[in-house]
Amino acid sequence: MRAALIPPAHPVHRHDVPLRPAATAMAWLGAGMPHQALAVPGVALAPKDVLVAVEMSTICGSDIHTVQGRRHAPTPLVLGHESVGRIIAIGDDGAGAVDGSELHVGDRVVWSVTVSCGDCDRCRAGLTQKCRTLAKYGHARIEPRWELTGGFAGHVHLRGGTAIVRVPEALPAAALAPVSCATATAWAAVVRAAALRGRLLSQPTALAGERVVVFGAGLVGLTAAAIAASHGATAVVADPNQGRRAFAARFGLTAVDPDAVATESADIVVEASGHAVPAALDAADVGGAAILVGSVFPADPVPLDAERIVRRLIAVAGVHNYTGAQLHAAAAFMAGSGRAYPFADAVGAVHPLAQVDAALAEASGPDAPLRVGLTPR
Repeated sequence: MRAALIPPAHPVHRHDVPLRPAATAMAWLGAGMPHQALAVPGVALAPKDVLVAVEMSTICGSDIHTVQGRRHAPTPLVLGHESVGRIIAIGDDGAGAVDGSELHVGDRVVWSVTVSCGDCDRCRAGLTQKCRTLAKYGHARIEPRWELTGGFAGHVHLRGGTAIVRVPEALPAAALAPVSCATATAWAAVVRAAALRGRLLSQPTALAGERVVVFGAGLVGLTAAAIAASHGATAVVADPNQGRRAFAARFGLTAVDPDAVATESADIVVEASGHAVPAALDAADVGGAAILVGSVFPADPVPLDAERIVRRLIAVAGVHNYTGAQLHAAAAFMAGSGRAYPFADAVGAVHPLAQVDAALAEASGPDAPLRVGLTPR
């Protein structure tokens, strides 16, 4: 019996969008090498793709780890996955926001770090950030018809399957750019913790009476503490860096040295530093929830007192990235109760795009601000 012939896939129709002047992307070629400016004279949008002009991008810790050679990444690539921008072109089939509304040219938006198929077993299970055919902005190798793959550029080519959220015009770019990484990841962590405690963040006082301790006053940890506090929790941030504790105090948060956190003192613990997992587990009280979100880079093995976790009925969960719905909720937080906090001040300096190497050097310094920004204009 002859095998059935598989018909060839239909070619994808693409809409050519010329760019005059050409878009500039800063291509990273490898550890120890300076970025090279790449001119992209146009893009070819698939039916559901979107082209965004970048307003501002911010430098995340993973960008720093990549350029330092501590994180494997294919080259050449365009780094950057924390960005806000404005839509300047849309594919022929149109594109929708996470809330179901139609997107239009001129909309100011943020977008997910991931591109998901929406149809594999993981996507159907709600784990779109772990899609079987996942692609990630700022992490993917430059390829034909997808050169504008990251935020360290004048434009980003958003592929179909990207979660896109419209954001208010009034909010500063410095507050919005990190929404697509730090803010959304923090929201996902607090949502997971709340669910383990039988609570839903859809209620304004969902965490009233909860004692929350966050280890790490980086932007993810600081945001997680602010989200918890805005929902009624008593939130404490623990970080050994005095400067970061001082910045947390500007958010109205209690900030302490990690050694000052008492054992069994929290209903919810968020470990956002990657360096305090044993202390975080010790801080969880009976029936507490411990969320590990900072352990995303190679580190020494962590000792685990399994009996202590079992006897105290501690629920331990890991959170990595987020879903489109969580990105939408994170943006809503920033546009709502998040306005009460000085998030824009977390971006301590803004550099022109051409100075990306200097910006990365500043962001990796010992006294660096929580974020350093890049703008193409």
